[in-house]
Amino acid sequence: MNNRLDWDEYFMEFARLTAKRSTCLRRQVGAVIVKDKHIIATGYNGAPRGLKHCDELGGCLRQQLNVPSGERHELCRALHAEQNAIIQAATLGQSIEGASIYITHQPCSICSKMIINAGIKRIVVDQGYPDKMATEILGEAGLAAIMLEDILKKSDIKKQDMENPEMMDTKRDYKNPDNEASCGQDCSCNSMDTKVNIKEAE
Repeated sequence: MNNRLDWDEYFMEFARLTAKRSTCLRRQVGAVIVKDKHIIATGYNGAPRGLKHCDELGGCLRQQLNVPSGERHELCRALHAEQNAIIQAATLGQSIEGASIYITHQPCSICSKMIINAGIKRIVVDQGYPDKMATEILGEAGLAAIMLEDILKKSDIKKQDMENPEMMDTKRDYKNPDNEASCGQDCSCNSMDTKVNIKEAE
């Protein structure tokens, strides 16, 4: 049996690794922008270049004010991982039109708007994030944050059917085995109907 990582798992591992560079005291997030199976840019959340990080200033202001996750992003000193990845691509002169972005967490509403305007067409996330507005904005733009877990589950169904052809449902659509709306990309996902598990982080 082939235990090789598929492309979505592969690029998410880079996002998780990138998150380890984060200086955020609340949540370490990593993002990787990919185009034609090549990494274009990476980013993690942290203070702007040359500025002090929150741990150097006595802690997180949003924590001190008891701001719930997913709210009052303007009070955050840091840039988000997605923002830094998009900025890095621009700085390097790399087009990300039509690219995919792999993020350890669902993007917030601000990052979602940037992703839309950057022309990114596919968003894969590892974990949810409690920002309802972000989900609504992405949906209006014809996008959705697709959970990696859901992609892998559908991929497993395809592998099982291919390994056991006598049990295979010949009517199954492998890009969309649940007969739901497809994202139109070359992946085993459902763009519009996949719901990210939005939970308050501990």
